[in-house]
Amino acid sequence: EQLTISTSRGYDLAAALELPTGLVRGPALFAHCFTCTKQSKAAVEVTRALAKQGIACLRFDFTGLGGSGGDFGRAGFASDVEDLVASANHLCDRFGGQILLVGHSLGGAAVLAAADTIGRDRVAAIATIGAPADVPHVLGNIQGDLAAIERDGQGEVTIGGRAFHLSREFLDRTRAIDLPSEVGRLKLPILIAHSPTDQIVGVENASKLFDAALHPKSFVSLAGADHLLTEAQDAHFIAEVIAAWAARYLPLETDWPMPEEGVIVCTGHGKFGTEVHTVSHRFVADEPRSYGGDDTGPTPYDLLNAALGTCTAMTMKMYAGRKGLPLDGVRVAVTHERDHQHEGDHVHAMEEGMPMQALHRVITIEGDSLSEEDRSKLMEIAGKCPVHRTLEGHLHVHTEAGGGA
Repeated sequence: EQLTISTSRGYDLAAALELPTGLVRGPALFAHCFTCTKQSKAAVEVTRALAKQGIACLRFDFTGLGGSGGDFGRAGFASDVEDLVASANHLCDRFGGQILLVGHSLGGAAVLAAADTIGRDRVAAIATIGAPADVPHVLGNIQGDLAAIERDGQGEVTIGGRAFHLSREFLDRTRAIDLPSEVGRLKLPILIAHSPTDQIVGVENASKLFDAALHPKSFVSLAGADHLLTEAQDAHFIAEVIAAWAARYLPLETDWPMPEEGVIVCTGHGKFGTEVHTVSHRFVADEPRSYGGDDTGPTPYDLLNAALGTCTAMTMKMYAGRKGLPLDGVRVAVTHERDHQHEGDHVHAMEEGMPMQALHRVITIEGDSLSEEDRSKLMEIAGKCPVHRTLEGHLHVHTEAGGGA
């Protein structure tokens, strides 16, 4: 979802909100690295991976970068903090409750510095990825005559191969931050993730931040990852870790009741996304991208096939255990056929114009010590599993309107 966020300085920030397919467990705000944009690989991969874990994640372009207005060359670190506050206010207004702050590289330093201004009552927890403890160190990544900018008030520089126009104000505002002191005042859960082989921001920065932070605090090693998380698997890993860690601070709150029996299905985000609640479990169902879905979960027919397959396997295993048969395992492959052409028992249905469908089941029985008689009996038992009987019996679906608007 593409958004714009207004700032008090008269221009807008370009933002993108990644929404979960199912219910929203809570919102998160992601801050990208120095001179990157919301479309950087790490920003996209981490926010989408968090969305898959039920966390609505907003990423945006800092002032003067990507699609955002304003002058990057005059902004500096303090402006990044102001951008985060404006974006956090947008999230809190939309979703209510508390938010998770996630920052990558200098964005990690920015979320740590912004948390107090956003308000500790509005921030649930903070996670940083490859964040520097010494904010002014980013000036070392700038190629240009900083002394001339100090003298003349402005000048041209190169950062990461891109040209920028910087002001003396940018340098002054960036040098003014004492991040360890800021972190030491926070009384919020903090997770610090860092690669021990980070060649841009050394892992000693993580040590300084971790030492400065108060408990509860956690450290996660991103061994083998580079600073920019250019490998998607590294971004997915840390997103899953952050989501699992944040579950303690962003518990799922929903008005949907958990069923005492059966399932409850509620619509989510995306074209087909739905969330399924059983008595003790919840998961997402979707359609593949080729059908216009987001492919975030099994399809309805996957679930139908799975119902028959799992019940078949469970029934065969239970029977083997009861009879003491040397069964090593069962593998059941189930496929669905929409237009089933069959002569015999179903001719009458076809004559009445009713579409005939079929489920095809292939059962592989594993166990070298099983006799042919054992295998034959197990195949017979497979046809007696409860779901099989339900599907082939006289099944009626009764529908009624529920309460509510």
